[in-house]
Amino acid sequence: MSNENNYVPPKVWTWDTKNGGEFAKINRPIAGPTHDKELPIGKHPLQLYSLATPNGVKVTVMLEELLAAGYDAEYDAWLIKIGDGDQFGSGFVDVNPNSKIPALMDHSTGSRVFESGAILLYLAEKFGAFLPKDPAARTEALNWLFWLQGSAPYLGGGFGHFYAYAPEKFEYPINRFAMEAKRQLDVLDRNLADRQFLSGDDYTIADIATAPWYGRMVQGDAYDAGAFLDVGIYKNVIRWADEVMSRPAYVRGAMVNRTFGPEAGQLHERHSASDFETKTQDKL
Repeated sequence: MSNENNYVPPKVWTWDTKNGGEFAKINRPIAGPTHDKELPIGKHPLQLYSLATPNGVKVTVMLEELLAAGYDAEYDAWLIKIGDGDQFGSGFVDVNPNSKIPALMDHSTGSRVFESGAILLYLAEKFGAFLPKDPAARTEALNWLFWLQGSAPYLGGGFGHFYAYAPEKFEYPINRFAMEAKRQLDVLDRNLADRQFLSGDDYTIADIATAPWYGRMVQGDAYDAGAFLDVGIYKNVIRWADEVMSRPAYVRGAMVNRTFGPEAGQLHERHSASDFETKTQDKL
């Protein structure tokens, strides 16, 4: 085992802001707001506060899919800059006490919805879309939705953190989480061997939730780790990811609240469908 480490845990852990690597300045061991800041409110009942991380993309893709399918799901999407600590503003904490994006307010019902999986389920039930009504098919879709919600932290917070973001490279955690990431990809690959989508023939919120994480991984667009994880061997996942991520609604959803990559693919805020044509960063 390489990367010798002589660290011995103290009897009582204390917070040191110098530790934690790239995201140390926005991590803390307590909850609650750090400053007063009201959230903006647009003209639509659905108000989304987010950033185009994989968890944020889940929700904007869902909303764009609903609109493409003809549902009245118009929304305002406001940018939350987590690197600047926007998620610790008092208004955001009122919507999500966990201070994580995405967060949704539905002013037509007075509902606050936080946790990306909960938002997908809320929208699916509100509009009666992308979640089968047959009990067995619905249960299978929810199986995969909750699989993703439980698995993605290993990919992002585990593998992604230690492989790409930790201030030092340590063999043990990288090996531990690389093993788990590959096991999860194998779970998906075996499931998709005889299914078009994760839960069968229907495109559901399970696919919408999973593609921004594992789809990006097999397409080589996550943590620059495609070669390291040998993602090319997961042929069924690649086939599925290519199909899901090429859907026009997915392409649009992935642009919303995006602050990186080509400027033509960044729509920092979204308030109407025309914004994709007129308000991407290359046009401002």
